[in-house]
Amino acid sequence: MAKTRLFRLWLVLGSIFMILLIIVYWDNVGTAHFYLHTSLSRPHPLEPLPTTGQGEEKEFTSDVDEFLDKLLGSGVKQNNLSRKKTEQPPLLASSKPALSHLEESVRGYDWSPHDAQQNPDQGRQQAERRNMLRDFCANASLTFPTKERSFDDIPNYELNHLIVDDRHGVIYCYVPKVACTNWKRVMIVLSESLLDRGAPYRDPLDIPREHVHNSSTHLTFNKFWRRYGKFSRHLMKIKLKKYTKFLFVRDPFVRLISAFRSKFELENEEFYRKFAIPMLKLYANHTSLPASVSEAFSAGLKVSFANFIQYLLDPHTEKLAPFNEHWRQVYRLCHPCQIDYDFVGKLETLDEDAAQLLQLLKVDKSLHFPPSYRNRTASSWEEDWFAKIPLAWRQQLYKLYEADFVLFGYPKPENLLRD
Repeated sequence: MAKTRLFRLWLVLGSIFMILLIIVYWDNVGTAHFYLHTSLSRPHPLEPLPTTGQGEEKEFTSDVDEFLDKLLGSGVKQNNLSRKKTEQPPLLASSKPALSHLEESVRGYDWSPHDAQQNPDQGRQQAERRNMLRDFCANASLTFPTKERSFDDIPNYELNHLIVDDRHGVIYCYVPKVACTNWKRVMIVLSESLLDRGAPYRDPLDIPREHVHNSSTHLTFNKFWRRYGKFSRHLMKIKLKKYTKFLFVRDPFVRLISAFRSKFELENEEFYRKFAIPMLKLYANHTSLPASVSEAFSAGLKVSFANFIQYLLDPHTEKLAPFNEHWRQVYRLCHPCQIDYDFVGKLETLDEDAAQLLQLLKVDKSLHFPPSYRNRTASSWEEDWFAKIPLAWRQQLYKLYEADFVLFGYPKPENLLRD
């Protein structure tokens, strides 16, 4: 009996030692550091972690979970851990990314400075957005796929949009076509996950676009399993309790128009081969198409907005592969009914929301959101873009994106959904 207890004790101590080695040494990417209790951490009490198994296995897992709870809850010692960073080759810094005139016109960048006006009702506005989200997630009258599943039911590959900054205790769920390039830049500056000539970037706009969208630059939830094995879900849940979580959203139909413009009105080789060629063959009756996007554009062969809508509504599209992230619904990217977000920003109020968020994160004195992303794809354009889209298609499209409209408080576009 005594030998069994001694063996179990050594087993637990050995496991604890291995966990410490993993935490201190295994993080070879340079962004996953366990700074769970920072000045930004929310003061939620840490609930006991779930355990599985019977008998000795259950007791062992419980011991390890209790250790993780205590270890990850002690912030004083953690701030002394060494930080390793992923260093990129030296790059010339620039005040803004270089864009061609056509790209700037289509993407809609406006680098002129805009002073964010502080609205005294912003706190109330945030409360309303978050309450609306929670209410509709709990409302049985609104149904959509994946709504009822738990966080544990979400596959790891669907957690790749949750970027983690352990230095400041922040989790950002990025939504393409909602200023995500600049928010990713902000996350790189906060986490110090990228170096330029041996020093972390300080100005978000100095970070080249190719590194911003490089998946190796960011620590995301879907990478946890590879690093932390069976403890990954425990760590995710702890961080979700402790960290400040935010996302930015946009009118769903306007986001679709913006995605179409940037991916199919500009010469994009990847999107031409992967999406445009199949669309042109299926919906525009083209049997022989050029191999390159430049040849196709020269010949006047472009995907129309109607082709794009047909593609989205075609049942075979989702059977072949999930929607591309640029037009995938926000509820599928960010799981707002499984994750309790602390801040819901909107592109329509980007300046004010960005300033408020950076203030909430207590980094507004050292970091400013890059000069406003003024996307020229405006809500007022919806009627023009959808004018030639059949009414039945518009109604089907709304049903496809209805959850995003409702959850994030965007009014139903009645003028597009009736004769």
